[in-house]
Amino acid sequence: MLARVQSCAVLGIDAYPLAVEVDIRPGENKIKMVGLPDTAVKESEDRVSSALRNSGFRVPRGVVIVNLAPADMRKQGSALDLPIAAGMLAASGQLNGQRLNEYALVGELALDGSVRSVPGALSMAIAARDLGLRGIVLPVDNADEAGVVDRIEIIPVARLNDAHAFLSGQQDVEPRVTDVNAAFAAAKRSVPDLSDVKGQGHVKRALTVAAAGAHNLLMIGPPGTGKTMLASRLPGIMPEMAFEESLETTRIYSITPMAGRRDALIVRRPFRCPHHTSTTVSIAGGGAGTMAYPGEVSLAHNGVLFLDELPEFNRAALEVLRQPLEEGMVHIRRASYSVTYPSRFMLVVAMNPCPCGCRTDPRKVCRCSTGEVQRYMGRISGPLLDRIDIHVDVPALSFEEMTDDRPSGPTSAEVRAQVQAARDRQRVRLGGKHTCNAHLDTKAIRKHCVMTEGAKSVMEMALRRLALSARAYDKVLRVSRTLADLEGADIIAENHVSEAVQYRSLDREMFGTA
Repeated sequence: MLARVQSCAVLGIDAYPLAVEVDIRPGENKIKMVGLPDTAVKESEDRVSSALRNSGFRVPRGVVIVNLAPADMRKQGSALDLPIAAGMLAASGQLNGQRLNEYALVGELALDGSVRSVPGALSMAIAARDLGLRGIVLPVDNADEAGVVDRIEIIPVARLNDAHAFLSGQQDVEPRVTDVNAAFAAAKRSVPDLSDVKGQGHVKRALTVAAAGAHNLLMIGPPGTGKTMLASRLPGIMPEMAFEESLETTRIYSITPMAGRRDALIVRRPFRCPHHTSTTVSIAGGGAGTMAYPGEVSLAHNGVLFLDELPEFNRAALEVLRQPLEEGMVHIRRASYSVTYPSRFMLVVAMNPCPCGCRTDPRKVCRCSTGEVQRYMGRISGPLLDRIDIHVDVPALSFEEMTDDRPSGPTSAEVRAQVQAARDRQRVRLGGKHTCNAHLDTKAIRKHCVMTEGAKSVMEMALRRLALSARAYDKVLRVSRTLADLEGADIIAENHVSEAVQYRSLDREMFGTA
């Protein structure tokens, strides 16, 4: 008897429909699996057989042929255990019912018949909905994640017996629906506040500008001045995530093992802080197996990627940042397939001014030679540095600043309101092609970055005195546009250009370039 069960499989962050076809014919008892299964899928033969037996069902006798269609795409992972088991039950006459044709099935089976969670449940639920199915049957642990998808029934099951009872019509299961509003409301609590950081008023201002225009930021200062603490407050002052942003980010984490995810829906902007020993693969994505997993640049999508001790990172690992910074996505190619992961993030980097870290600290003596400082700074490539719009010095705190117990500066909520207003102005002005000033191309810069005559004079003076390049000129214009948006101004004024130029002064001082 031939049976067909609908399922889904994940490729990249998207899922595609996959049919599990089971045919039983007389012969020696064995299971033959075709359709390019990987090792984990082939091993489902033993898991499914034990799960069926321990759940009180009969393992089909004879030759059981399991075809995974489409047959020309490699299948991987353990999510096909449940549909294979359902197909074997249907082909052997132990499962009947119309629901088998109306629902997709995904889930890993334990030997005792319990159903374990699988990666990519959110993407598979979306694929099942787009396929026109009534719902999807999946593990209980994946139900909250998939429950954010509307117009489809999410049926959680804990054991193979539960799936059999539901599909045969013997038992009804209440579809799981996740309260998205409650998830977003919970995200507003327990966010590190910017006012907790003592002093550093000008750095907080730079963070505000960076968040308002999605500008990449470089902080230079001695150890212990609060660079990491300041960077960790950045997601709290960025605009709250829209549902579409949250859904896309959750899909990335859903397929990534050991990504540190706990919530069913990611509603806080990610803050990724990889160690400086991270490899190129861990930063960009990939892997040695058949699955190319997302890297840090994708896990930071719609959030912040913070690289502390920037010169200590592997040069090749830093160079892979150039494509996602430019395109907002990363392409990973393998011999038999290629995947594209979204990776639109704010890059925030921190570094010491020299190997010993004392070069700009007035209270300490720097013992680094000129050659050592140059080699240290030279570890950062020009193309990567060229993609950072704002450079800011983070000086050592004074005794008065460290002992002041009063809140320092505005709170994160107050700053976030300013940033949100600036982002709203950009969204209205730029339309659909660009959403933030940091992403403006040359044509958009000329159209939207209109300056007053006084601002043009300040810009001309800066070009002459600082010998700014054409690239640096565009950066100053982008940051000036953001400063104007923070003030609600339509035209860039003198004070906007003056402040934007100050964010380029360290470029010349520290790196000897402009």
